[in-house]
Amino acid sequence: MIDRRNALKLALGSAAMLAAPAVRAQGTRARTRIVFLGTKGGPRVGIGASNPANLVVVNDTPFVIDCGMGVSRQLVNAGVPIRSVKYIFISHHHSDHNLEYGNLFYNAWAAGLSTPIHSFGPKGIEAMTTEYWELNKFDVETRIADEGRPDPRKLLIAKDITDDGVVLKTPDVTVTAFRTPHPPIVDNFAYKFETPDGTIVFSSDTAYNPKLAEFAEGADVLVHECLYIPAVDRLVAKTKNGATLKKHLLDSHTSTEDVGRIAAAAGVKTLVLSHFVPGDDPDVTDDDWTRDVKTNFNGRIVVAKDLMELKLPV
Repeated sequence: MIDRRNALKLALGSAAMLAAPAVRAQGTRARTRIVFLGTKGGPRVGIGASNPANLVVVNDTPFVIDCGMGVSRQLVNAGVPIRSVKYIFISHHHSDHNLEYGNLFYNAWAAGLSTPIHSFGPKGIEAMTTEYWELNKFDVETRIADEGRPDPRKLLIAKDITDDGVVLKTPDVTVTAFRTPHPPIVDNFAYKFETPDGTIVFSSDTAYNPKLAEFAEGADVLVHECLYIPAVDRLVAKTKNGATLKKHLLDSHTSTEDVGRIAAAAGVKTLVLSHFVPGDDPDVTDDDWTRDVKTNFNGRIVVAKDLMELKLPV
């Protein structure tokens, strides 16, 4: 028999389970998992969602995809030691994707990093790495001499990506880059991660691109950026450069309806919506993000939240 006190405990426990993100509550630790570190598109920093960044972990090896402001803190919040990061991928050189690139590595070094991190990104990442060390030369050389730390300049190994194709192959993971348009930026890459537990594709920021569906064909998970037009209209109505901003957003991002078209054409098992444009409108609901997607895609849809975790196989 259940008395009032036990009934209340049962009700509270059930509510707590319902409140937890469903994709995190899957029991034991998976061999391959995705953590959505920052889901808000754009460079503005606010109280809500963090700026763009994702994490793939395969056999305890962390791969960071994009380094928007806050990525270091979000790794800590996700329980991932920063110094354990082994690879960094930058999709394109907009600030909301690369602003914390150098500082993420620096924070790993400050936390005791002594092994290399390999970074990959469009042309310019090698130069950015060199210039970062010049900018921080005084601090770095002071800490090497005064604190006995290893020289970090030897530990960050950057490589420019100039063409589509495989950019990294390890015993567990193959990473392939695919150029996709994000006007006016031309050097902009989606990434495919082929893991022992399934294939994950990150769209990068992108205009509607049917060829992206070919790149993502049969993927277990497609993480795709998305733009909700009614919220864009509200945003530009209160922005001084509204007309110019709206043209940029519509020309260089993918509407929710078109995201559904890509996912359907690719035949993906799970579509994850992230990099929300705009990502800080409190009036936009999960139903708003998915409504137009569903007109073209009838598979599983996940609306990403910061620090949500998705385990593979899905």
